[in-house]
Amino acid sequence: MTTRRGYQRGPITLRDQRVPVSTTDQNLLDSSGPGDWVHTDPWRVMRIQAEFVEGFGALAELGPAVSVFGSARTAAGTTAYALAEEVGRLLVDAGYAVITGGGPGTMEGANRGAAEAGGTSVGLGIELPFETGLNDYVNLGINFRYFFARKTMFVKYAQGFIVLPGGFGTLDELFEAVTLVQTGKVTHFPIVLVGVDYWAPLVDWIRATLMGEGTISARDVGLVTLTDDPAQAVATVVEANAAPG
Repeated sequence: MTTRRGYQRGPITLRDQRVPVSTTDQNLLDSSGPGDWVHTDPWRVMRIQAEFVEGFGALAELGPAVSVFGSARTAAGTTAYALAEEVGRLLVDAGYAVITGGGPGTMEGANRGAAEAGGTSVGLGIELPFETGLNDYVNLGINFRYFFARKTMFVKYAQGFIVLPGGFGTLDELFEAVTLVQTGKVTHFPIVLVGVDYWAPLVDWIRATLMGEGTISARDVGLVTLTDDPAQAVATVVEANAAPG
């Protein structure tokens, strides 16, 4: 059997027509030529890795924190905005940093409440065509390209979620958190929905349809707490984290 020689590019073996005409070092040091390589999947892996490294480095010493979610479309001066401010303030009073998506609306309200209470107000921004960057009340901010890297930070550095009325993004974050608790990927992780009129129809549907069809258990329904009271929402988080393992 004839031994076929291969070209090694790190752990990758290339043969025949796939052998490149230039080396990786040559491509790195050659300043001329097209820049398409920065958009390739291997390069994206490095960007993803960098986002995790930056996030871990910025938040590793954050201390106790709670992630607060809600709509970017909530206007200042509304009841929902005021609720978010109160949640942010009460969390700081209870010894927690506040983590939001760093955008406007409910996120701004929670960051504002935290910052004006003298606490750590974290914003985890995301590159979107209709977002304008971090709100002015963030005092520790990180911008992400990738949703999954950002969502890891929401969970890894939080001791619970408080969820105010919101749209698809808020639902995505809520159900990911519920799934992680349900499957045991995270433990002792309270999830509180603030706004009974807003969330009760969803909880009723979960109970009547999902539990009714046997796709979830009664225990799963109990993974979320529903309230109108910001103080109760914060107390639920505090009590859950004080409970013995």
